[in-house]
Amino acid sequence: MRPSRESQHEKELGGQLLASVSRSFYLTLKALPTALREPISLAYLLARTADTIADTAAVPATDRLTLLAGYQSAIDHNSPAQAEPAMLDALRADFCPHQTDEAERRLLECTADGLAWLRTLDDDSRQSIREVLRHIIAGQTLDIQRFPSSQELRSLRTRDELDDYTWRVAGCVGQFWTQICSAQMPHAFLPGTDLQEQNELGIRLGKALQLINILRDLGEDLADGRCYLPESDWAPLGLDLQTLATRPESLRPIWEDCLKVCCHHLDAGLTYVQRIADGRLRYATALPLLLGAQTVTQMRQATWPQILASIKISRLDVASILAKAALACRNPEAIAALYGKLRG
Repeated sequence: MRPSRESQHEKELGGQLLASVSRSFYLTLKALPTALREPISLAYLLARTADTIADTAAVPATDRLTLLAGYQSAIDHNSPAQAEPAMLDALRADFCPHQTDEAERRLLECTADGLAWLRTLDDDSRQSIREVLRHIIAGQTLDIQRFPSSQELRSLRTRDELDDYTWRVAGCVGQFWTQICSAQMPHAFLPGTDLQEQNELGIRLGKALQLINILRDLGEDLADGRCYLPESDWAPLGLDLQTLATRPESLRPIWEDCLKVCCHHLDAGLTYVQRIADGRLRYATALPLLLGAQTVTQMRQATWPQILASIKISRLDVASILAKAALACRNPEAIAALYGKLRG
């Protein structure tokens, strides 16, 4: 039986707060086997806190970078370090008042509780969470340095930078997922599964999901001064940043090519899911894959104005996928059939 203090952390942070900030991913978290629900839910909350800090555009970039560094330091310590109270004070005074989303404001207010919860976990879970947060926060730090202000449009330079970004903020989650599953559930994957290969497949699934976010949010990102489609792709077409800002439709050939890369990564994610032995874990892992496949299909069929306005799956589609996945996840062939139907 877990200590009552740990149970209290999970009760306070892993319920309504987690549901309010995790959106559709809460469906995955809720479906996880008990052994995995706590470490993965906590990792999500800690990462979401870092994301909220990084995205608080009303705070100057230098202050966000300083706060992220302090937050990373707090995550890495087994007990509160000398600088932690000042970091938490700055979070409450300088970041919480700028949150327009009540759930995100509450998340930041609970940062100390999340850190305390982390310190109650077993050593292996704690180290896995710290490792994945290190990658994620490094990615967010790079993002702020590349795009310090929404007043001036900037772009990633190369495909390698894009791939590295998707690895840092999402691909590493696929690696974490594989590590935590194999550690907490020795029989999580089918007999004979090569964990290194499974790890690579998980990374590709994470990259696919981040590419979906990038392609879906293109219009919003351009308006905020960020272009994740790299200069090495659009400059040879005779485009410049001013053209991207005034005629974003000129990016469509590059957008479509990146969508193809995304689909190849998603296909690797299907193989990842098919190799999961535990039924509940298979279902939980399949949900973001299947929702991603449906999103890709809608993006492929959308007009350019619809793409710039952002593509979102309807609640009806989500409910339909949940119901179909519950049946399809009983065997690898059925999962592949449902995935193929959704991906088109």
